Amino acid sequence: MASIDRIIQESVNPFDSTTFRPGNFWQEDQNSAFTVDSIHQEVLTEITSVVHTVTQDHRTRTILLSGDSGSGKSYLLGRIKSTLNSQAFFAYIGPWPESEFIWRHTLRNTVDSLMYVPQGQTESQLLLWLKELAAFQDRTLMKRVFGERQLFIHKLKGTYPAGIYNANEFFGVLYDLTNPKLYPLACEWLKGDDLDESSLKLLRVKRSIDTENAAQQILSNFGKIASATQPIVLCFDNLDNIDRGIDGLINLQALFNVNSIIHNQKLKNFVIIISIITNTWQQNYKRIQPADLARIDTKIRLSAIDLNQAAGLLAMGLYSLHQLAETLPLSPIYPITEPDLAAKFPGGKTLPRFALLLGRQLFQEAKQQPGTRTESVISPSINEVTAAFHLVWVKEFNKTQDKITRLRQFSAPELMQMVREALEALNVSGIQQKLLPSPTYASYSLSYHLPAQLGRIGIVWTEDPNLVSFYHIMKACEKALTMQRCKTLYLIRGERLGTRKNLGNKLYSQIFTGHPHRHILPDMVSVHYLVTYHSLVNAACAGELVVGSLTPNLKELQEMIRQAQILEECPVLQTLGVFAGYTRIIGVSDNKPKQLGPAGDRSKALKKAKEYLLALVRTQQIMGQTVLIQNTLDQFTDVQEYQVKELIFQLCTENKLFILDEKIPESAQLVCVLEAFGNKVRK
Repeated sequence: MASIDRIIQESVNPFDSTTFRPGNFWQEDQNSAFTVDSIHQEVLTEITSVVHTVTQDHRTRTILLSGDSGSGKSYLLGRIKSTLNSQAFFAYIGPWPESEFIWRHTLRNTVDSLMYVPQGQTESQLLLWLKELAAFQDRTLMKRVFGERQLFIHKLKGTYPAGIYNANEFFGVLYDLTNPKLYPLACEWLKGDDLDESSLKLLRVKRSIDTENAAQQILSNFGKIASATQPIVLCFDNLDNIDRGIDGLINLQALFNVNSIIHNQKLKNFVIIISIITNTWQQNYKRIQPADLARIDTKIRLSAIDLNQAAGLLAMGLYSLHQLAETLPLSPIYPITEPDLAAKFPGGKTLPRFALLLGRQLFQEAKQQPGTRTESVISPSINEVTAAFHLVWVKEFNKTQDKITRLRQFSAPELMQMVREALEALNVSGIQQKLLPSPTYASYSLSYHLPAQLGRIGIVWTEDPNLVSFYHIMKACEKALTMQRCKTLYLIRGERLGTRKNLGNKLYSQIFTGHPHRHILPDMVSVHYLVTYHSLVNAACAGELVVGSLTPNLKELQEMIRQAQILEECPVLQTLGVFAGYTRIIGVSDNKPKQLGPAGDRSKALKKAKEYLLALVRTQQIMGQTVLIQNTLDQFTDVQEYQVKELIFQLCTENKLFILDEKIPESAQLVCVLEAFGNKVRK
């Protein structure tokens, strides 16, 4: 076993920003290394009490959870979910792109969350919720229900004789959830996907949930029949990136309208948690109607933590490294000291993020000069921020790849929001939302200018499989061109276009198979790029994004993404020509849509792995070669160990990396950035 100082040199900084940035608490497993039970325990107890009360009397409650940036709001939500996993169902409601879609957005996010399988369970929250309904309590009926759909509907209609919207179809779709073959389709209908005619027939429903009223009523159905089940916790988070009014302020009133309607309709068994930055709340609450403010049952504000709790947070992060040492350090926070904490936080209080950032700084200093921090041998690289951002991106992108598997996981307004955010980051000029002159489909579109292309350029993105809707979108495209709202129009669509018999297909052929208007076939890699950047935008707006030792705001994030040139690898943005200034025609004849290239070949994977290697060493300054190889393999599962070793050798021959002592066994070798040593290494 090695000494603790040697282990510190070899290891990745446990307080690096890639290890503790929170996000969608339902889709991500939290790092248990940063869970200190005493932190915010009183808040956890209070929220647990509210959930238990709702379980007993079924009356919906609303909690306003506020705290400063870095106080741990999103992490706390994840902890609540983990603690109460067996006592409630949880839904994460992220920021909505348009307030006129808020009910559809809330329904979509709720069903999406309910489709996740809780820890320790084998079925989704949705199926667990369904099986708590009265119709499933009769074991005799349970045996028959899978073969008798109508009996199931009859039983539920008898249990809930009034107030259920579209009862036959709604209960019928709930029944279809029990059929593994129909389960995905039933979930799509409940989320509000605009399904095609054949899918609607399979579910025996007449139409999709395609209006705000229908979405509100379906969500109401969940509430009206929920008294027999565990509570459903709706968590609204990252509210700093919701749509804004003409005055530039976020539209919180839309959320409180939803909250009041849920209360006014006496929908049962909901716990609504509104998580918001304290400053954001102070700036906006006066613009909310007093009657809606009165619907908040409990207000909770996260407080700072004391230095004992801060030390506990640091100790949890360092624990696994201490266990590897030949001799256990005397202090559980070594190489950090209690005087370090007292000097940095003389008031005796701090926020969890600040404690972690201090831990990162002092651990880095200990890596550079074990045992002392009076003089740094290795000075930080001028590229360290870009390198740190690269690591944040790779980790976030890999998480996105794991959880986003279909183009239709997002609504058209959400896809268009993500395109707009990317264009804004790239300094594209003249971006205007809602190109299409249609109240229904305006949010599916936007327009912008490129310096090398004449006239305004329009984009429409729709993945709705319903061909009737597709026809209406094509009509809106035709009208937009007639009104000269843009000179060039691009349709992004991966779903089918229908046959020549379909009116929508005929209009499509007239508009998008010639010149200058084009059809672009999107790929999943493009969606992964857009979703990854969108998640970072949400974090930056909420003050939760940490890159190295920085907490960038949105403008600073945009500068980082431009410096890193990462979005230039997004196929759909490449095809739109936003980097070259004109739209690229990539070897496809004029009467066919442009197919984006496949996502990255072997050489691209190795190139990305090589960039990651250099970025990781730049942020760590010095680390063990074995740890470096393992971290790279963890992030790039399609790259082999021998290839990583070859990439390290290449970086050394290119005078970018340096192995401190090549004579010792490879497992004990330390790698550093050559530029950090300057002439000392060359001598």
